[in-house]
Amino acid sequence: MNSPQDTRMTPTLDRFATDLSAHLPARAIVTDASTIAPWLVDWRRRYHGRADLLIEPESVDQVQAVVRATRKHGVPLVPQGGNSSMVGGATPPGDGTAAILSLRRMKRLRRVDADAGLAVAEAGVILAELHDAAQAVGRRFPLTLGARGSATVGGLVSTNAGGTQVLRFGTMRGLVAGLEAVLPDGSLHDGLSPLKKDNRGYDLNQLLIGAEGTLGIVTAAALRLVPAIAARAVAWVALGSPDDALVLLRRFQAASDGVESFELLPTESLDAVLAYLPDARAPVTTRAPWHVLIEVTAVDAAISPASIIERVLAAALEDGLIADATIAASEAQADGFWRMRESISDAERATGPAAQHDISVPVEAMPRFMVEAAAACEARFPGTRASGFGHLGDGNVHFHVRAPAGTDPADWYGAQVPVVSAFVHDLVVAAGGSISAEHGIGQMKIAELARLSSPARMGALRAIKQAFDPDWLFNPGKLIAR
Repeated sequence: MNSPQDTRMTPTLDRFATDLSAHLPARAIVTDASTIAPWLVDWRRRYHGRADLLIEPESVDQVQAVVRATRKHGVPLVPQGGNSSMVGGATPPGDGTAAILSLRRMKRLRRVDADAGLAVAEAGVILAELHDAAQAVGRRFPLTLGARGSATVGGLVSTNAGGTQVLRFGTMRGLVAGLEAVLPDGSLHDGLSPLKKDNRGYDLNQLLIGAEGTLGIVTAAALRLVPAIAARAVAWVALGSPDDALVLLRRFQAASDGVESFELLPTESLDAVLAYLPDARAPVTTRAPWHVLIEVTAVDAAISPASIIERVLAAALEDGLIADATIAASEAQADGFWRMRESISDAERATGPAAQHDISVPVEAMPRFMVEAAAACEARFPGTRASGFGHLGDGNVHFHVRAPAGTDPADWYGAQVPVVSAFVHDLVVAAGGSISAEHGIGQMKIAELARLSSPARMGALRAIKQAFDPDWLFNPGKLIAR
């Protein structure tokens, strides 16, 4: 397991690694600093940790051996999948005491059953590969997001991931039919059986979903598949306000139960994408303050999603509810529309530093919140620009406050963002919302969760953590502080 570029482990980590060598192949115990380096920083490059040991088990038995050795030697574990966390949830602490537990080698699809509508995927299966496997048997897994080429099943479960199809199918919490996980004492929770009814007390599967690896290591999940799409239509709409967008959403929902996505974005987000993507063009020529991306699907080839969209948009144009609209004329054009939506985060990151918030409020309150919160932020922090974009239909938007021009990024993230984020989160809580809709808490929001949560909630979270992981070795410094 050693090489000339090995890290210099502490005596505790060295004993831990030696113990593991009796249970894992040499390739699963990585000490080479250059190999470990890419996994020490988060996707946003906001958090940098240190780890002198990377463990890559290939089976459930090996994960159990790692966890038992963890407890024996008192070594904290930081589970990782695709390392695409937006809140530093998979970055090791900076003191070098923890080892990274990568689940990327556990990538078997144990079962893909079209008739049962189920896939059993190990934690390291990449979302895009799951999509392909489901499609090959005439089914699909109805959750997608921009990081589908790197996000893994274990990470998606552990963060209760959302994405662009939550409007119709819900988050991972609703798509998981069963779980397998190694608990902090090394025992195996075998909850993969997709039971419709199970009243044996506390639901351990649901506790593990969204726990961010603090209660157990998810090793596999039974996931619900739905029928493959027979037809889809994608439209881009220009309109005047988030209020108009919500009215339009309600009209679409009344017209069809196949509305999968309804994404709202302000014109400044579209402008950022047009400047960022080579050869990109605005989908509509009319300049409007807001835009909506809509996708309607059908599993019955006799149903025409394009006709549904045409009918609803024609009435909306006649009523003056929208300013302009276009329906994608081909799959390539539809994919192009989605590429623009999925490029917003990268495009806005290229424009300069920002305080980024993944928040939710009740759907009916979202239009007012988006407008009033942006105005409040710009008034409170002169020179900033604030706006939100995202999943209007499920009340989740990504609310960004961009730094004034010329701001030093180090000063912005070090001194300004905590103040800006506290202000935004106070607005969210006042609106009856949540400071984390789909990205989790990680280390980014750990203090804010404690500040804004009731004593009852925080007491329950700590009690659950203490009961599962009394030594606090699983993903330290994430979700709740010791």
